[in-house]
Amino acid sequence: GFFQSYAVEVDIKDASNATCLYADWMMRFLITYESNNGDYKTTTLNLSSSVTHNGSVCGNDTQAALVAVQFGEGHSWSINITKNNETYQGDFFTLTYNTNDTAVFPDAKRKGPVTVLVKDPSHPVQLNTVFVCHNSFFIEAENTTQIFWNVTMQAFVQNGTVSKKESRCPADTPTSAPTVLPTIANVTTASTTTLSPAPTTAPKPVENPDTGNYSLKSGNKTCFLATVGLQLNVSQDKPLLININPKTTIADGVCGNTTATLKLNDGNSTLIGF
Repeated sequence: GFFQSYAVEVDIKDASNATCLYADWMMRFLITYESNNGDYKTTTLNLSSSVTHNGSVCGNDTQAALVAVQFGEGHSWSINITKNNETYQGDFFTLTYNTNDTAVFPDAKRKGPVTVLVKDPSHPVQLNTVFVCHNSFFIEAENTTQIFWNVTMQAFVQNGTVSKKESRCPADTPTSAPTVLPTIANVTTASTTTLSPAPTTAPKPVENPDTGNYSLKSGNKTCFLATVGLQLNVSQDKPLLININPKTTIADGVCGNTTATLKLNDGNSTLIGF
């Protein structure tokens, strides 16, 4: 379930051939769809090696900028960005995936393009400032999880030169641990602080995780129950143990006739999929 995703670079020029919008990023999509026999399957949609950016526009004080990319067998993604006084901000992400692509959606019950519109959760960015986010972040909507990382983007570029002044995302705070890129089977990112113990002090052992009760409903009926304590062991120079806190963890997912998907988000961008 883990496949290569390619980086995308979009450099839009204005009428004078100066850069007016620049974006360089990586992204991947996890999509849950219904098969012909009623099962719900989760698949990974990655960018292909050939990506076009038809329809991308610079934008101005009255017109939104647009970054639009097309890839694979009829898939596309875009973000529109508006300018407001001294800032710019993304408005909506629009993902269109095509279930006629049998390599990605084998045995899909619904055929044809499906469009998902989701609000951009990012904060406004000052003009003449580039938005940067190296660590991965997730946006979930309508049975899809959009995953982004290594993002560099500036709209309404001034004088044709991308700014050296950066606005960093929350995931890139100095205490962020390296992220583990998501897969269908296990989607995990960790954001934590690791303190080095004093030379004469033994490391404090990590306590057992608290047990959480998680459930999913299909209509008015509960279709999935899990009572479990969860601890992540992240492989780094030194092992990093992270307990999942059931008090801050939200259960989401979908149930099918013969399969079910449970997704847990603990509010600190830790996402685990079963």
